[in-house]
Amino acid sequence: MRIKIYLDEDVPFSFAQALINRGVDVITTQQAGNLTQSDAEQLVYAALQMRAIFTHNKRDFIMLHNEYFRNGKEHTGIIVSDQLPPGILLKRFMKLWFSLHYSDMKNRLEFLSNWR
Repeated sequence: MRIKIYLDEDVPFSFAQALINRGVDVITTQQAGNLTQSDAEQLVYAALQMRAIFTHNKRDFIMLHNEYFRNGKEHTGIIVSDQLPPGILLKRFMKLWFSLHYSDMKNRLEFLSNWR
């Protein structure tokens, strides 16, 4: 099964639209009505929806991933990236999307910078 994505609120809608145009199953924080939720709540929501979360908020989500690891908790994947032009984000993300499956993302922290 392909990775389904939940985009954090800091990711531009143009990136979401580009993913949708390429057949990626995407939900944004705005669409989910979760703009006021904490990062921890966003990660829980992503897991409930069986989606990996994509965010530019590297520091907080790396800390959340480490907290989950220390406490034996599970999540459905975290993809972190620097803020880059949508075209670069898209190119790197699509490499990841074609290479990994949903099951590969379980408890995984993935840096989009590794997918050049």
